Amino acid sequence: MKKVVAEQYRDIDFSRARRGAVVKAERGKTKISIRLDNAIVEYFRGLVDKAGGGNYQTLINDALLEHVHRRSTLDDVRQAVREELAPYGIGRGSNLALQRTAAVRGRRRGRGSSGVYPAGGGRR
Repeated sequence: MKKVVAEQYRDIDFSRARRGAVVKAERGKTKISIRLDNAIVEYFRGLVDKAGGGNYQTLINDALLEHVHRRSTLDDVRQAVREELAPYGIGRGSNLALQRTAAVRGRRRGRGSSGVYPAGGGRR
């Protein structure tokens, strides 16, 4: 096997070279290294190919931002609903909705509101 030698690059002057990234990161961006499932990377690369070009990493970033935004919006809506229901005694940890659901299901199945089968019979 022939040894590859980089003779042609010996005349490059690295005396003024600096260590670090050649291209500086954009403001508000942080360079990280993460491990993603192959299916995730292939999916986003496929989207870029279908679009005719672009950057799959940007698409992943956009998807993460959308998820975070949607999640925070959902949390805000839940908080508003809790605050509106609080005067009625319905809030986080309230069993009222669960009790009503169990009672309705029990009536549909022939049970009483306590969830116990009527006397003299089992499930119908």
